Amino acid sequence: MFGLGRPQPTSAEKIAAVENELKVVAEMHSRMVKICTLKCIDKSYREGDLSKGESVCLDRCAAKFFETHQKISDQLQKETQARGGGGFSM
Repeated sequence: MFGLGRPQPTSAEKIAAVENELKVVAEMHSRMVKICTLKCIDKSYREGDLSKGESVCLDRCAAKFFETHQKISDQLQKETQARGGGGFSM
């Protein structure tokens, strides 16, 4: 039995899952832009381009943001699997 006794998701459920994932990614991107901009960009906007320091700060901020998001996602997935829920994969 390939589904381990669970019914296979319908096309509509798969589409809904992908749409939800896109929504989560878009929200995460918006939060990252807001947080990293507040942290890294000088509010006086003295220059038209990013300074070296601002660029490095933004790069590190985005990397930490995604790393943290990945760690949280991995932990939530482990906890879900431990409770017997496996969800479905595309």
